[in-house]
Amino acid sequence: MTKLTLTGLALAASLCLAAPAMAQDAPMAASPNAANPNAGAAPIEGDGVYRAFHEKAGIQRIIDDFIVRVTTDPRIKRRFDGSNLDRLNLLLVQQVCYLTGGPCEYTGKDMKTAHATMGLRNDDFNALAEDLQLSMDREGVAFTAQNKLLAKLAPMQHVIVTK
Repeated sequence: MTKLTLTGLALAASLCLAAPAMAQDAPMAASPNAANPNAGAAPIEGDGVYRAFHEKAGIQRIIDDFIVRVTTDPRIKRRFDGSNLDRLNLLLVQQVCYLTGGPCEYTGKDMKTAHATMGLRNDDFNALAEDLQLSMDREGVAFTAQNKLLAKLAPMQHVIVTK
């Protein structure tokens, strides 16, 4: 069994397939919470996962590496054409920080709105999952911590992949 699971695919879709929509300078939605399930999930309780991601500095390194990967990956780089990559970076760091229990607030769009017109397919989803996993592995995030974050993002799959 490989580390790349369906849950990993959901994480990639949640964080990455929103790239063009999240990166635009558009009005922001409220932070993800249980009352707005399309925006995200409640953060993981306790600070162990946030620490396992090496806190905000580690999350920043993961997202920096991840953005380089997805914007050069021939399978999906076209999905990022015209994106504001600085804004995307900021929002992805916020989202991962928030969901891992860190002291951040996610200020981006909810996932349904961000992905509504993108026509994303499972192939896009899978490529992003692989790239994200490589970035988390490069940072040395324990597999168990990765899975806790993935479990928070998995329910978003149904609003992200639409084709």
